[in-house]
Amino acid sequence: MVSQEQRRRQLAREKFLRQQQRRAQARNRARVRSSVIASVLGLAVAGGLVLYTTGVFAGDNKEAACGTPASGSVKPLQWKTEPAMTIDKSAKYTMKLSTTCGDIDFEMKTAAAPHTVNSFDFLAGQGFFDHTKCHRLTDQGIYVLQCGDPKGTGMGGPGYTIPDENLKDKSLKGNVYPAGTVAMANIGKPHTGGSQFFLVYQDSQLPPMYTPFGTISDDGMKVLKKIAAQGAQPQDPTTGNTAPKANVVINKATVTKS
Repeated sequence: MVSQEQRRRQLAREKFLRQQQRRAQARNRARVRSSVIASVLGLAVAGGLVLYTTGVFAGDNKEAACGTPASGSVKPLQWKTEPAMTIDKSAKYTMKLSTTCGDIDFEMKTAAAPHTVNSFDFLAGQGFFDHTKCHRLTDQGIYVLQCGDPKGTGMGGPGYTIPDENLKDKSLKGNVYPAGTVAMANIGKPHTGGSQFFLVYQDSQLPPMYTPFGTISDDGMKVLKKIAAQGAQPQDPTTGNTAPKANVVINKATVTKS
């Protein structure tokens, strides 16, 4: 017999997957529209990205402040193909997210997820994540903070996708992504990860279809839990996102080899 808690978690997972599918459909529609109107609205879209990620929209005053974002704007960078493999697969790589709420650093699983780590090393080196806003916080059934979208809507990416990796990681027991995991977001289909990723602040039951590629440090978890404690905003009817109440902006993302 299914308990109420199990049913609640099942509904939360189903909601999570529906949101991912809606984003994929919206992304496909956006690609069609953008091919027609990009030349006309290109400047307006770019301006909108800057306003969103630097906290100028009127809705931002509902957020609980963590700190003031660093000056600067999101770089509108896109690539057609996955970057060439340049990392040392036998080395250790650490990523640090310097956010308005504090530093979140995590050790990446280079050997188990080389394509993912290589992509993040490349994107961080290009400044792709700098000044981007973490656009989603879930606090029911699934407990994650999602970041890595230059558009701040859940529909942005680097222009290329990378293969799924490490889906049989020993940390994923009973379809649970444990607290402290960093994993790739996708559109609910294999090999559709781009730049969006999520940080798990509490054990979350999810199907093993999101590449786990990092483990957050103890100090990083303190910052992440501080963000989560402030809660999420009501769902945006346009994007389906529940943004964090905290104003979480990645001022700078860096990858270090050790």
